[in-house]
Amino acid sequence: MTAVDDILSRIPLADLAARLGVDEGTAEEATRQALPALLGGIEANTADPGGAESFASAVRQHDNDLTEGGVNLDDVDENDGDRIVGHVFGDQRGQVVRQLGTTGGASTTSDLMGKLLPILAPIVMAYLAKRLGGGAAAGGQSGGIGDLLGSILGGMAGPQGGQQQGHQVGLGGVLGGPLGDLLGGLLGGGRRA
Repeated sequence: MTAVDDILSRIPLADLAARLGVDEGTAEEATRQALPALLGGIEANTADPGGAESFASAVRQHDNDLTEGGVNLDDVDENDGDRIVGHVFGDQRGQVVRQLGTTGGASTTSDLMGKLLPILAPIVMAYLAKRLGGGAAAGGQSGGIGDLLGSILGGMAGPQGGQQQGHQVGLGGVLGGPLGDLLGGLLGGGRRA
């Protein structure tokens, strides 16, 4: 099971769809587009030691119980999610949201993605905290969040897209097409959060 499928299996799609004002199919499709972008953006941020330490610290501050036994969307802090999305994508946030809005089906819009990302971001952070077992460490050669994200993204990429560059996976292979190219180009150098 990929990280996207694992996270998606914990989210109540009917509740998410109701919150977004769309049908469940649209909510699932949009979530399948947004999760790899968030994971890829976080991974790009951990490419340098400062970014890795910043995200390791942020992951430690998130409740890893949020994803345990399924997510209750009432427990998701969208204001925190908005801050996370801002840290992950920085100045390119608007461009990433617009690109996500054009890469899905006809019902996946930039407006929908703009609402969805702040809901998903705390869930992703809780998922990462759970996967790291509460002992999140910075990336680098010794393992930690960078290696975890590399393995998650490598698993998402499958056999074709998993070429490793250090712990960084080519985002174009993971996400495919214009979004992967955009994230790879915008975030490939690693931003500090």
